[in-house]
Amino acid sequence: MIGFAALVCLGLSVTLIAAFMTLPDLEEVETGVESQLVFADSEGNPLIARGSVPSTYAGPEQIPDVLKDAVVAIEDRRFFDHGGLDFRAILRAGVINLRAGRIVQGGSTLTQQLVKISYLKPERTFSRKLHEAVLTKQLEWRLSKQEILTRYLNSVYLGTGSTGMPAAAQVYFGTDISKLSLAQSAALAAMIRAPSAVNPFSNLDLLKDRAALVIDLMLEQSRIDKGSANAARAELASMAPERATASYGSWFSDWVVNEADKLSGRFDGVVTLHTTFDPEIQTIAEASVQAILEEAGSTAEAALIAMTPSGQIVAMVGGRDYSQSQFNRATDALRSPGSTFKTFVYLTALAQGILPGDRINDAPINIDGYRPENFGGRFRGKVTLAEAFARSLNAASVRLAMAVGLDRVIETARALGIEAELSETPALALGASGVTLLDMVEGYAGIASGIIPVVGRGISGISSGEDGSYFSFRYPEPPLTGTTQALLSARDDITNMLALVVSDGTGQAAHLPGGAVGKTGTSQDYRDALFIGWNGSLVTGVWVGNDDNTPMDGVTGGALPARIWQTFMAATATSAPAQATSELAAPEPAAPSCNISACERSYRSFRASDCTYQPYRGQRKLCTR
Repeated sequence: MIGFAALVCLGLSVTLIAAFMTLPDLEEVETGVESQLVFADSEGNPLIARGSVPSTYAGPEQIPDVLKDAVVAIEDRRFFDHGGLDFRAILRAGVINLRAGRIVQGGSTLTQQLVKISYLKPERTFSRKLHEAVLTKQLEWRLSKQEILTRYLNSVYLGTGSTGMPAAAQVYFGTDISKLSLAQSAALAAMIRAPSAVNPFSNLDLLKDRAALVIDLMLEQSRIDKGSANAARAELASMAPERATASYGSWFSDWVVNEADKLSGRFDGVVTLHTTFDPEIQTIAEASVQAILEEAGSTAEAALIAMTPSGQIVAMVGGRDYSQSQFNRATDALRSPGSTFKTFVYLTALAQGILPGDRINDAPINIDGYRPENFGGRFRGKVTLAEAFARSLNAASVRLAMAVGLDRVIETARALGIEAELSETPALALGASGVTLLDMVEGYAGIASGIIPVVGRGISGISSGEDGSYFSFRYPEPPLTGTTQALLSARDDITNMLALVVSDGTGQAAHLPGGAVGKTGTSQDYRDALFIGWNGSLVTGVWVGNDDNTPMDGVTGGALPARIWQTFMAATATSAPAQATSELAAPEPAAPSCNISACERSYRSFRASDCTYQPYRGQRKLCTR
């Protein structure tokens, strides 16, 4: 028996030594720890992500002492005295558990809890417990108590999707962590042990009882005085938290979190991703969509994307009501772009040397049974490219696409960043292939900026490290190719033609005082309606339609989408990001070509500078002679 016992002891000793020898160092573990990404808007404020849970990281100076004291009082009263492992607490917990006949109290310190949630997998093995002890001691050697406490408070899970005290403060109390009261701090500390069962939304009475215990412990440990304790108890008695919800920008938040997943493996530790999201512009965007749709009595859905000409997305509306539907119609819905796709057709023609004043026949056309018709059924005969584009003439546009080559039109779309599958059929010219609104706005931004292609981005830079140093992302401009050079050579002509759409064509509802350019789009049977364009600050696209792809009641791109666009752009004229104003000058009034001699013979008021004449009533009109 003695020999057997000695053999068992020897085996345990060998196992213990072997396990200890194979444990990785804390530095090795830290390099494998996933980085914690938090988000901020363009003003540096926390960005609400995943619908209703804000993400941020609080430094030690932002965390109030009452919260630190509340957590230490209930979770690890000797935190500032022990070296990471509190043997006195372990012994006390063992006695209490033995008397109770079950586990009712633990002996883990805050440092051990931080190791568990940050560095170790949740498994119950002897080697894991040993590993936990070793890492705990290493953490205590390398970090100060304040640093350990700060990391813990930013990492502990507190239910309802909130990780860290900063998130919990927003979710449960709608306040910044720095503004937490004593009662609120006690309530958050009370949730740590069982956040799913003890929180304001699942069992408020149980939370109040445990929070009262936290206040009693803080008083007993001389962390607060009697007056503060009584005031906190009074506040606790009437505490009635409400669920915090995102007031705006949830579609952008969901989208940018997905975009950030591509970057998460490139950083270590806590990193704040600064986004391009502008809260003021987003609020205007959502209000513009709601106001115009309600004014028109429309039940359709809508989407809006606004970006700077270089691609920084400042606002994103994915539908009418995020609480009813989280589907992002701005980035995920493949819908017909309608005649907004004609911009790529005409840009292809201009890049091949065809001029805005050159004529094309807008007459009935039959291509293997495909017979496109114009809105209203009327054909206009020989017209200039500028007029065909401004009036969005379908027959002329299809004829032009066939003349320049459908493959070349697709090449143009691809060069401008359109990634969706494009069908090489005549109907392509009228937007028959499904494309996301984001892709279309990126394509127009390429024309606006002279950078081809423009990629819509939601992240502008990062800040990290102890000092929170900010590093701006520098995205390289795409290289020039033969195709992009040809397209850029036609940029002025297509911009003037887009301006003519707003001044005299189908997009007059989008007129802005300082000038604007854009294109309307309406798909077959009024299933989709769009307006995409820009002024000197923002490139914006608007889509209106039904989710089930049923026809709307005569809604065209020049109606609701153009009105939403105009309302939004007019309101953001003084709110647009400063960095965008230097990227693109406001467009000059259009100066299309026309038959000057014929127009001069027909109209005494003809003006050759813009090919217009003054009728007896109304505004000046485009001469189409």
